[in-house]
Amino acid sequence: MDLTILLFLLQDGLTNGAVYALLGLALVLVFAVTRVIFIPQGEFVAYGGLTYALLSTGKVPGTAWMMLCFGLAAFLFEVAARGRTLTPRDLAREVAMKIVWPLAILAITRLIVSYPPSALVNVVLSVAIVGSLGPYLYRIAYQPIEDASVLVLLIASVGVHLAMLGLGLVFFGPEGLRAEALISSSFNLGPLLITGQSIAVYVATIALIVALALFFETSIHGKALRATAINRVGARLVGIRTVMAGRIAFALAAAIGAISGLLIVPATTLYYDTGFLIGLKGFVAAIIGGLVSYPLTAIAALGVGIVEAFASFYASNYKEIIVFTLLLPILTWRSLTHTDHDEEE
Repeated sequence: MDLTILLFLLQDGLTNGAVYALLGLALVLVFAVTRVIFIPQGEFVAYGGLTYALLSTGKVPGTAWMMLCFGLAAFLFEVAARGRTLTPRDLAREVAMKIVWPLAILAITRLIVSYPPSALVNVVLSVAIVGSLGPYLYRIAYQPIEDASVLVLLIASVGVHLAMLGLGLVFFGPEGLRAEALISSSFNLGPLLITGQSIAVYVATIALIVALALFFETSIHGKALRATAINRVGARLVGIRTVMAGRIAFALAAAIGAISGLLIVPATTLYYDTGFLIGLKGFVAAIIGGLVSYPLTAIAALGVGIVEAFASFYASNYKEIIVFTLLLPILTWRSLTHTDHDEEE
């Protein structure tokens, strides 16, 4: 291996690692706030990329209709759960959030696709569509069992993953899709060719990390999420609605997954089931970070990307095995150093 190949592998590893960092941060966020190991995170990656690819070709993506179905289901769940305690004001808010909003996005989507597609409009619309699925999914699948054990929530996540995998096949079909690069320009940096898409990945990753840090440090909702992550019972005692915190966490995770899909789809062909493997690599980074540390998760994700790049060069048939093997020493070390196990009530 010469220096040029080494630099190319590092560049590829850092680019992939930046995407894994976003997914790892989303997984840590969801787990910290709701105790849910969010296995379906990868499906939002596939949904985001496929939604953008279809919008770019002037077609209405299936996720627009899926969002409406999820919204109606979430509305029915809310009405059934609250019954007569639902005030007219609350009912109007639920109708606006779960019925009017999906209908408006669907109408805008149908209008937009009839005109020449704009990349920026398609990006915003894709994030809005896929990001809206997050809180609806939380209301349907997780809110009814929010006080269950982590194991029960994990089993629910497996079921949600399988369901969303099937829905992806229904709404997108088995064909793969690919989109044009968000930034088509490129330049040479020594022996390396730096593409505009790589720059978009780095810029988007840094911007999202900074935005999340500012959100948690300065906004009321961000501080509420931090309080819920630290102590759910204490957060409830001081008036923080943990249900709302869960919905915000899922909305952020879904939006981050959609953005990750937008960054990936110009570089590789996405299928309805592609996101699962990508999400698992973000999960590896989150596990290395202990599902609690955002900085360690981001650093671990870059390491996962670099290991994957070098494994692809030296042993491409075993690169996935090599990446997932990274978990073994981490889990072994944690099992040996953490001897106390708290049983959940």
